[in-house]
Amino acid sequence: MTDTFTPWTRVEMAKLIARDIPDGAIVNIGIGMPELVADHLPTDKEILLQSENGILGMGPKPGANEVDMDLINAGKQPVTLLPGGAFFDHIMSFSLMRGGHLDIAVLGAFQVAENGDLANWATNDPNAIPAVGGAMDLAVGASNVFVMMELLTKKGESKLVQSCTYPLTGVGCVNRIYTDHAVFDVDSDGFVVRELAPGLSLDELTRRTGLTLRAA
Repeated sequence: MTDTFTPWTRVEMAKLIARDIPDGAIVNIGIGMPELVADHLPTDKEILLQSENGILGMGPKPGANEVDMDLINAGKQPVTLLPGGAFFDHIMSFSLMRGGHLDIAVLGAFQVAENGDLANWATNDPNAIPAVGGAMDLAVGASNVFVMMELLTKKGESKLVQSCTYPLTGVGCVNRIYTDHAVFDVDSDGFVVRELAPGLSLDELTRRTGLTLRAA
């Protein structure tokens, strides 16, 4: 018998991440699902968002009448710029990413291993176009790497694994994972469950991942 629970939506996951970003942090928001985080940052915190195409001080998604296609993020989506925001070239942007100046990078993933290895740019699918972009630079350059992803693939397989079978983006770089089932930390002994979606038990989560999980 399995638990009856409602997985967190992507918006709810984004809100959880936004909640956990500390005041004063400089944060890179990755392409895809992580872009939602920018729309849910608390107004009582000063958080600077960076996009690898050369923006610092990026704001939320613009309204329908505010779109400026000269102001886009790395995923080519229109964004806004907060007061004091800045533009710069790729040399400056990647120097910022590689130089240890980012407090947090929020990235998507195909797999995360128990030791914190990250795979998020290729699945070995011959029909897919691999695109690592700046993910490797972010994985090794940011002080903390947060992953935002759904826990299971369309086939029902866990994206949390003992060891990655896809090409690696970074080795031992992931600190925390936000999924639609639970929030996890990664330590020297594997995955630690920080928070469960309502109605989901640790036993059921363990069954779905097939891994040894520990409660925080």
